[in-house]
Amino acid sequence: MRIGLLGTGPWAERVHAPVLAAHPGLEFAGVWGRRPEAAEALGAAHGVPAHHDLDKLLGEVDAVSIALPPSVQAGLAVRAAEAGCHLLLDKPVALTVPDARAVADAARRHGVASVVFFTVRFGGDQIPWIARQAELGGWFTGRSDWLGSVFAPGSGSPYAASPWRVEKGALWDVGPHALSVLLPVLGDATRVTAVAGPLDTVHLVLRHAAGASSTLALSLTAPVAGGGTGMEIRGEHGVAHLPERGEGPIAALHRALSALQSAAATGEPHACDAEFGLRVVEILAGAERSLASGGPVEV
Repeated sequence: MRIGLLGTGPWAERVHAPVLAAHPGLEFAGVWGRRPEAAEALGAAHGVPAHHDLDKLLGEVDAVSIALPPSVQAGLAVRAAEAGCHLLLDKPVALTVPDARAVADAARRHGVASVVFFTVRFGGDQIPWIARQAELGGWFTGRSDWLGSVFAPGSGSPYAASPWRVEKGALWDVGPHALSVLLPVLGDATRVTAVAGPLDTVHLVLRHAAGASSTLALSLTAPVAGGGTGMEIRGEHGVAHLPERGEGPIAALHRALSALQSAAATGEPHACDAEFGLRVVEILAGAERSLASGGPVEV
C-alpha cells in the first residue's frame, strides 16, 4: 500500500512519519503540508518527496494518513476519499456533526476503507481487554478519568500551542479516547449530561442503550501532580480496570495502519471506522449542547 502523509506538525513529525517509514507493509510515498517548507524538511528527514500539489499526491497513493487539526482534516478526508484513497484519520474526525457526517458519507460512497486512530483502542494490552469485556456483557456502570496537563503550569507539552485544543478543550481532545473504550463495552449512548468543572474540565454522565450508565472526568488543565488516566467498569462479573498503557503511540499507530490495510483488502469495515468517528462526534456535540442548556441531551 502506497501511503501519503498529510500534515507536518508535532504529531506528524513524532508519530506518523516514523511509523509510515518503518511499517513493513507500507510504502511511504510523500508528504503534503500547509507549510511547504515544513513538508520539505519532514520529507527530507525520511527520504520521501514533499508535494505542493495535494491532488498530485492523492493521485499517486492508495491511502493517506492524516495528522492535521480536525477542522482541516474533514475537508481533506472527503477530498482524499473522492480520489479513491483509504483513510487513516485522527480523532476527533471533525468538530461538527455535518463535517463528520461528510467524511463518513464520502468513505461509504467511494468505497474506501477508514480507520480512526483512537490510540487506546489500538493498545497492545487494551485490545484484548476491550474485546473480553464486550463479550462478557452484564455491565452496570463505568467510570473514566482522563485528566491531562497539556495546559497546566510546567507541563512542557508540545501540544499546548495547538489552537483547536485551546478553543475546544478536553471535551474534544481526550473525550474521544474515553468514548472509544466505553461505547464498545457498555453500548451506544442515548443521553448525555455535561457539567463544567475548573478551567477546561468537563464532567459527563452517559446513559447507554443497554441500560448501563457511565461518568467521565475530562481535563487538559489538571495539575501535573494530579493528572492521569483510569477506567473501571462494574457489573455482574465484578470490577474490571482498563490496563495501564505501557507503550507509546508508535506501536498503536502500527496496529491502526495494519487494520486499515486489512479493511482495504477484505472490504470488512473496522470497528473504529469513520462511521464510529461520526458517532463519537455526535455525542461530543450533544455534550456541548448540554453545557449550554444545563440539562440532559438526547444523542
